[in-house]
Amino acid sequence: MLYVLIGEDAPGSLEKRLAARPEHVARLQALQADGRLILAGPCPAIDSPDPGPAGFTGSVIIAEFPSLAEAEAWAAADPYVATGVFVRCTVKPFRKTLP
Repeated sequence: MLYVLIGEDAPGSLEKRLAARPEHVARLQALQADGRLILAGPCPAIDSPDPGPAGFTGSVIIAEFPSLAEAEAWAAADPYVATGVFVRCTVKPFRKTLP
């Protein structure tokens, strides 16, 4: 089943985010290699694809996991959680309708 993971950034966490990004992206690439990643990306804090020092407010990931518990465990092990970039990470079942 698909799950949406919504991480919310802590205020002022841009430096932590940039430092943890390579490990975070490597985990996403592993999901992609397994054919389980639908989409992933950050939410800029301003209306720009490159927010610069304004940073990000969070991230969205949609991926396939065997269960909600496994999706939650995967999210909890993310470097953005471990380093305090995310203050909260919500995981919900997701049903793709379009396209």
